[in-house]
Amino acid sequence: MEYGTLEREIFVEASPEVVFEVVSSPDHLRQWWPDEAHYDPTPGSTGEIVFGDPAAGGKVVPFTVVDSRPPRTFTFRWTQPAGETAVEGNSLLVTFDLTPSNGGTLLRMTESGFREMGWEIAVLEHEYQDHCTGWDFFLARLSPYVATLTTRR
Repeated sequence: MEYGTLEREIFVEASPEVVFEVVSSPDHLRQWWPDEAHYDPTPGSTGEIVFGDPAAGGKVVPFTVVDSRPPRTFTFRWTQPAGETAVEGNSLLVTFDLTPSNGGTLLRMTESGFREMGWEIAVLEHEYQDHCTGWDFFLARLSPYVATLTTRR
């Protein structure tokens, strides 16, 4: 099995402008992905996202915005060790590409850098599968959340 790049595509019934806000803004992100998100959605900004309660086994994950080109692309690095600058080899790179399609948006999520992390094969396989499962679960929550936004307008 290839453990280099994970890709997912979903169709969202909303404009790229709306979908871009949902994948880049910390306030929106925490509605469908992490429990908390603290960062400025501008290139070079750093922060963190939080899954669960850190005091009860949850996880705080460093987060660095790499690129932000509304309404087409939002890219970040995450999972680097705390206190380290996110670079290839110590973090994973996630890109959300948004393309207008049939009155909505085709969202393509790509996560790469697994092999570059230097993990032994068992860890690589585990991390890759964990991220596959995670993205399948969380991306499925994005469209229903967007629907709540568009019905309020």
